[in-house]
Amino acid sequence: MINPVVVQNMRGKLKGKHFLKLADFTRDELMDLIQYAIELKNMQKKGEAHHLLKGKTLAMIFEKSSTRTRVSFETGMYQLGGQALFLNKNDLQIGNGETIADTAKVLSRYVDGIMIRTFEHKIVEELAENASIPIINGLTDDFHPCQVLADLMTIYEKKGTFNGLKLAFVGDGNNMAQSLLMGCAIMGIDCTIASPDNSQVKPEIYSQVKEKAAISGAKVEQTNDPKKAVENADMIYTDVWASMGWNGDFEIRKKSFMPYQVNDTLVKGAKEDYLFLHCLPAHREEEVTSSIIDGEHSVVFDQAENRLHVQKAVLASLL
Repeated sequence: MINPVVVQNMRGKLKGKHFLKLADFTRDELMDLIQYAIELKNMQKKGEAHHLLKGKTLAMIFEKSSTRTRVSFETGMYQLGGQALFLNKNDLQIGNGETIADTAKVLSRYVDGIMIRTFEHKIVEELAENASIPIINGLTDDFHPCQVLADLMTIYEKKGTFNGLKLAFVGDGNNMAQSLLMGCAIMGIDCTIASPDNSQVKPEIYSQVKEKAAISGAKVEQTNDPKKAVENADMIYTDVWASMGWNGDFEIRKKSFMPYQVNDTLVKGAKEDYLFLHCLPAHREEEVTSSIIDGEHSVVFDQAENRLHVQKAVLASLL
């Protein structure tokens, strides 16, 4: 059976909320979500039914394609006893001139929640402002909260705590880097981002991260030096060098990012029991070598699995 205390805590704390970015939540709320996800994961592994969303429907809007996001949300709704509707941009009238506000109001009459994976974050915000049902951010150009919640769950499972840990992100200061910084700042994990000068996180987001870190006591910083970033790190994280939708000369970009490749030489500066994380899909021999991502320190497929469990926790809490 599901721990009734965990369930009650989640129902109370997330009532009436959307899941748009991690900064909207407290450390306790995120910790409750992680514990709830672990509870649901244990039930799923034991084969225990947990149809908490029987009769509920989730609309899934995809303006950006994804393997993990679609399958994990769709499977999650099925395991929770509900159903999911896949909607790409060709299935909706948004691309034909209907406003986001009207789409939000119409879908609110049909379904119980909306997950959207899109480009500009303001699209998600506008959807939430006009919907009378929960909106979940499946990814935007600025944030990827579901992925980072899965990352935090994975770290907690492997390390048993967040206290005294350091995470190093090496690569592009993209939506993953920004969300990781925020997640670490809220949970009290020290976090260093190593990126080239023209690829660092947005100043306004970094400023918000510093405010959260001041509350938790986490140390957050940006640097151009990947060796400095991974020094004594408990976790090393990277992502592709060119995110979906990026346009430009990749060979030029690749040359500027090669010093940030996570390889056998770079990881020597980390702790002996470091974890390697990657949100996937990965491009082996670019941002990470095969020896690292396929090595004994890699937990990338545990991360991928945990997307299912944390999203079920979010869905069950909101819907």
